[in-house]
Amino acid sequence: MAWKCGIDGCGREFEAVEETIVHQTEDHERHECKVCGTIVPDGFFAIRHAFDEHRRAEFMRAYDADSSDVREREDVKEAIESEADLQVVVDRLDENGAL
Repeated sequence: MAWKCGIDGCGREFEAVEETIVHQTEDHERHECKVCGTIVPDGFFAIRHAFDEHRRAEFMRAYDADSSDVREREDVKEAIESEADLQVVVDRLDENGAL
């Protein structure tokens, strides 16, 4: 299964989900959370921050989102977390000086 970067229509594909997350972190601009102002890497880490740190209603208000937007991002988060070895991601980002 190929993993595709969904940031701003990037569309780059990777064989491993970990490669996709590293790409998103290193090759795309950081994202400022519209709920709390925290700066996080865009893509998976931004989704994870939004749903681990804030209530769904806060996300919907801040991003003018609806329930289908929430479900889409929850599905992405779940798919990545069920597949990814996040320690591999952290180790790669640390090696590359991106942390």
